[in-house]
Amino acid sequence: MNAPPDPMNPWSSSSRPKPPEPVPLVLYTRQGCHLCEEMKAEIARAELGERCSLREVDVDSDPRLVERFGRSVPVLEIAGRVALKVRWTSRELARELDRALSEGRRA
Repeated sequence: MNAPPDPMNPWSSSSRPKPPEPVPLVLYTRQGCHLCEEMKAEIARAELGERCSLREVDVDSDPRLVERFGRSVPVLEIAGRVALKVRWTSRELARELDRALSEGRRA
């Protein structure tokens, strides 16, 4: 039989701080976009782990997105804010993610 968690015990599961929610990333891309493929590789290179959750959106799947982005892809939103456009490095991505984490932004 398990005893209820003890809030005064630092090793009790209920007293441990919960990990922060992952920062939502949205990568706007399109089929056949070589820059989009390069940016996906940079995201992988950044080794973001559990600090964020990535969702990829094909802009051509929605006429509103086509109107919004036109030919300007890839675009990366971090926590609901456009952070990086067209070309960036894994280092720039890590810097923007750290900034979003320090500001506590969540979408």
